[in-house]
Amino acid sequence: MTLKVCPSLLLLLLVHFVWTRTVRQVYDELDPEHWSHYTFECPQECFCPPSFPNALYCDNKGLKEIPAIPARIWYLYLQNNLIETISEKPFVNATHLRWINLNKNKITNNGIESGVLSKLKRLLYLFLEDNELEEVPAPLPVGLEQLRLARNKISRIPEGVFSNLENLTMLDLHQNNLLDSALQSDTFQGLNSLMQLNIAKNSLKKMPLSLPANTLQLFLDNNSIEVIPENYFSAIPKVTFLRLNYNKLSDDGIPPNGFNVSSILDLQLSHNQLTKIPPINAHLEHLHLDHNRIKSVNGTQICPVSIAVAEDYGLYGNIPRLRYLRLDGNEIQPPIPLDIMICFQLLQAVVI
Repeated sequence: MTLKVCPSLLLLLLVHFVWTRTVRQVYDELDPEHWSHYTFECPQECFCPPSFPNALYCDNKGLKEIPAIPARIWYLYLQNNLIETISEKPFVNATHLRWINLNKNKITNNGIESGVLSKLKRLLYLFLEDNELEEVPAPLPVGLEQLRLARNKISRIPEGVFSNLENLTMLDLHQNNLLDSALQSDTFQGLNSLMQLNIAKNSLKKMPLSLPANTLQLFLDNNSIEVIPENYFSAIPKVTFLRLNYNKLSDDGIPPNGFNVSSILDLQLSHNQLTKIPPINAHLEHLHLDHNRIKSVNGTQICPVSIAVAEDYGLYGNIPRLRYLRLDGNEIQPPIPLDIMICFQLLQAVVI
């Protein structure tokens, strides 16, 4: 007996095979631990890409509230909406969330239900930039690695809000309403893993106290800081990138060796009130001093080693590492003094 298969049935079998294989590939990409949570359920207001089943895209939808989040979701995108509140109900099943982006909404502190954030035990990244917050929300998930709160109206940091965030590596508070009084000696206590702290574009007049010892990047641009305390950087011995552009630093406000710190590789002091180049360390690689009041440059005076040592490169082999020097916007006239080039033999660019 001859078995005949009509073309339409053959096509149906082929489509079924391809669909089944595609679905199996999606399941295979998931961590087996989460198979039991996996479902094709997707809030109608959002987009659930089949190729990225752990992500939920609800951005730019005009949402006024957070929809129910499926259990499988790790990455939640809710930016650019009209959301005013964060309540517990949408997150009842979302026990595996790692990433929440709530930037550019209308969230206030009163709109955050008490304890809702701290219940997200696996959350690593929380973005709440461009909202209506007046203080740092609390309590926060203890496992957080990044907290971004830029461009809010934050003027207060509740006591102990960071004390349990031992895994936090990045804290961004730039462009808020922070005064010196908001930063107490114990404000950053507990942030043992913090590497980047951004407090630019606030209303600080003093350098913040008691920063975490592991801080690598400190951004303080666009404040009103006038003085660097003596031995300030000894408390943060790993600081590598330091930005103090657009402040009110003068020569008198900087200790004799205030920036002569071996860990600092990139030092930015643009748009201040300096009339001379402060002493620097031989390890410094990038120095920004544009738009100050500097009238002249003496390479012998600013060279972190003696000119004789720098000149005899073949003997010592440990010359200053400065590669980029920016001095435009001052009162310095070219040409570049020869002793600058003798001292900083690795210079690749000088802007005057």
